[in-house]
Amino acid sequence: MIPARSLPHFLANKSRIRVFGLDFDDCIRVFFGGNAVISIIVLALITYFLFREGAGFFGQNYRNLAVYRQAGLEYVDYLRAQQDDHTALTRYLSDLRVRQFASDLRQKMSPAEANAALAGFDDFAGKFSDTVEPLRTLVSDLTEQASAIKTKFTVMEDKQEERRQLLAEGKSAEAAKVVIQPVDFAAELKPITGTLPAYRETNSEFARQVERVLAQAPALATADLQARLDRFKQLTRAYLAGFPAIVARLEAWDYTKPVPRRQAFTSFLFGREWLTASFWQDWYGILPLLAGSIMVSLVALLLSVPLAVGAAVYVNQFATRAEQRFIKPCIEFISAFPSVVLGFFGIAVLGQALRSVSQVSWLSWIPGFPYSERLNILTAGCLLALIAIPTIFTLAEDALNNVPRAFTEASFALGATRLQTVVRIIVPASLSGIISAVLLGLGRVIGETMVVLLCAGNRIAIPDFTAGLAVIAQPVHTMTGIIAQEMGEVVQGGIHYRALFVVGLVLFFLSVGINYVAQRIVRRYRISIG
Repeated sequence: MIPARSLPHFLANKSRIRVFGLDFDDCIRVFFGGNAVISIIVLALITYFLFREGAGFFGQNYRNLAVYRQAGLEYVDYLRAQQDDHTALTRYLSDLRVRQFASDLRQKMSPAEANAALAGFDDFAGKFSDTVEPLRTLVSDLTEQASAIKTKFTVMEDKQEERRQLLAEGKSAEAAKVVIQPVDFAAELKPITGTLPAYRETNSEFARQVERVLAQAPALATADLQARLDRFKQLTRAYLAGFPAIVARLEAWDYTKPVPRRQAFTSFLFGREWLTASFWQDWYGILPLLAGSIMVSLVALLLSVPLAVGAAVYVNQFATRAEQRFIKPCIEFISAFPSVVLGFFGIAVLGQALRSVSQVSWLSWIPGFPYSERLNILTAGCLLALIAIPTIFTLAEDALNNVPRAFTEASFALGATRLQTVVRIIVPASLSGIISAVLLGLGRVIGETMVVLLCAGNRIAIPDFTAGLAVIAQPVHTMTGIIAQEMGEVVQGGIHYRALFVVGLVLFFLSVGINYVAQRIVRRYRISIG
């Protein structure tokens, strides 16, 4: 340490001190400026790591899509889609039966009487369900054949990789023992494409049976239910009208037609399915994960922004010193809670409490109430709002503090009240800083992992936005949640492994973009205030 009596002499001669050719002032600048350099280096390393690990995904995804076509899975999926559409129509009938049963119970029928009254409808629904059996049998056989072709191809690829590894290790003799038999797709696909004449006949009979069953549809008791049954008939006839298009696609299908390179990108960016470890075909579409992340984050912001900004305005402009000393530490202490603890709280307490509240009869006017899913967008959004409040509160209060005191004094001099000054002068003057606080809060919640993994419901599907505001009662999965959930189960270097890194890359650039916009707003705010 430098003695106190020698400090003036040291400061007077500090420019003479040199370390590695740098004087004292240069050393100070290097020391404190090193934080920025380290941040840039870390950012570059993270970006490089994500790009390195995820770079091979699109090539692997392209091969995945090419095999999907070459092995005949695409061909069979045309028929599977036709079968699935029939299943959806059958579910429509099941929902109609539930509605009719509930209507009969409201008419003071006993459950036995209601079931007896629905005997004709049940017979109709059963016949409609059975019409698809010939198609289902054909699809089942073709599914086994196409799956076997893909499995054979995958085994051969594994053997090629095994041979490459043995050759790389210098084990030529062992590599020569690995037998690789190329898959002749033309020969393998003949049993599948050869079923087209049989499918045409099956399809024609299928359409005739459905028409016959529709003609036997019973009349329902109420006008609303009858309208729903008429709608079912319209949907079914539209379904039958699509049969010729399916036949045309099967006739035009060619396994040798190359898959467009761009499809490896578009299937990821706009794909509606994230399906892994499937016996049939894996799909890597980020859209449901992105939609889940955005929905949960929006709910969190809708809850946190009014609370955090309102608290910041009150503490900064209205609270006494005693209130400030109490409120500020309490809000900032929220950030000390580990996110996994908040997640457990959501599972054990909040999720059940919100579901119980939704069951209250006089709250049934709220969109989505009552709901049965304990873990959903609302539960995760409430907890993420709690996480975002300290960030938004602290930054918003800083923005309010940076408003020049002259603005407030001028407002009071003109006779404005405290409330008028806050609403018309201080908040508008600090609006850019408040917006940047909100954006940084968004960046904080969109990157949260444990809360959404534990409390969002983890259903990989795009929310049903036709439900309106009731969409917040639906379970979703998020980008951060899928990475945390699946990274421990993947094979390093595989397509699933690389797909998760590409999801991480999207999340990384999304967070960086949000923070960049927030920083730009902060700079503009400071310049305007200056």
